[in-house]
Amino acid sequence: MQTRKKPFREMPRGHSQTQTPHSLRCGSYHSTSTANMSKQFQFKLVLLGESAVGKSSLVLRFVKDQFDDYRESTIGAAFLTQTVTLEDQTTVKFEIWDTAGQERYKSLAPMYYRNANCAVVVYDITQTASLEKARTWIRELQRQADPSIVIALCGNKSDLSARRQVTEEEAKKYAEEEGLMWAETSAKTGEGVTEIFTAIAKKLPLTAPPSARAGGARPAGGAGSGVDLNRQSANAQGQNDACNC
Repeated sequence: MQTRKKPFREMPRGHSQTQTPHSLRCGSYHSTSTANMSKQFQFKLVLLGESAVGKSSLVLRFVKDQFDDYRESTIGAAFLTQTVTLEDQTTVKFEIWDTAGQERYKSLAPMYYRNANCAVVVYDITQTASLEKARTWIRELQRQADPSIVIALCGNKSDLSARRQVTEEEAKKYAEEEGLMWAETSAKTGEGVTEIFTAIAKKLPLTAPPSARAGGARPAGGAGSGVDLNRQSANAQGQNDACNC
């Protein structure tokens, strides 16, 4: 039986959670012609949530299209990258920090979501307590992360719907109240995984201000927009072509 994909939903709110993203360290891109370049952006993304909700499995599915039934819990944090190309040929590179969910690592979380452009907060649809933990993470992000951070609430393990404890209605209502993006996914089957990251990617370039799209991104570590890789490449090319005589 073919798995039916669920559309990604973005919940409205009085004020948007998707303002200008933060900057992060510079990436690289090389081309001899800027006229034919597609728009390219680089963003920092962090995954948060209780242990065993499937954060690492989501990232593994997104980055390598793989699933491991016996994947061990993350220790500290893991770092991966993946690129998404949108319909208009805009390229979004995610620098992904997959954080550990165990309580003993909670104090380390701020160093990973600091200066993050977006966060995926994951819960397990078969465990009501995991949604409560997700709410705690979201409140922390709302208090301590930059107000412009894009937050997506992700209900994982949709393949286990027979054991569901968290209804779609409950999660959607909460997402609507908090102005979050929301979707359910299955890291095991792949349902909704690419869609949630693509939906985030579609938001981020659109929220970057004209100064960022023109190369006005701030240096790494400061608040601002994502890195515009086109402008960096053009500047580097200009410096390389400059005459030193």
